Amino acid sequence: MLVGYARVSTQDQKPHLQTDALKSAGCEKIFEEKASGAQRDRPELKAALDYIRAGDTLVVWKLDRLARSLKQLIETIEDMEDRGIGFKSLTENIDTTTSGGKLIFHIFASLSEFERSIIRERTRAGLDAARARGKKGGRPPSLTKKDIQAAKAMLADPEITVEEVAARLKVAPSTLYRHMPGGRGSLKEGT
Repeated sequence: MLVGYARVSTQDQKPHLQTDALKSAGCEKIFEEKASGAQRDRPELKAALDYIRAGDTLVVWKLDRLARSLKQLIETIEDMEDRGIGFKSLTENIDTTTSGGKLIFHIFASLSEFERSIIRERTRAGLDAARARGKKGGRPPSLTKKDIQAAKAMLADPEITVEEVAARLKVAPSTLYRHMPGGRGSLKEGT
């Protein structure tokens, strides 16, 4: 069975071009959605993926109707492939139920992995170069030494709670505990 999925990005757009193409391709059921491709939560896509069964094929008018990024596209199609579901894009003429379509899709997947590797290498090289120049990576600590001293002074008063101290320093209580393992108890031990 061919199941269609059509998506338009805004409420003003009409999916007629897509739905007509999906009907012409032989789709027996079509799920329509009005949502941005950047949205991860797309109820009609979820409904289509829940509806479709092994041996069926999900058909879209164009690849970007299914996913906004190559990574998201590959994850979605690999999940479908694991479930025995085919994928077909009409505009790009990709059909993962054929050998040629699988090859094209796997080339896309390889290019995506290659792109991720290059980004990781560039990031690592940039961090190494910054360290060599004496730069320190990461975000600055949320509490300074003075803040920790102030926190200890406030916690010396048994009437003040850790939550109150954290609120005063504009951090989460967990941040305070990370800098002062043991909380108030660490003050009694003299740390």
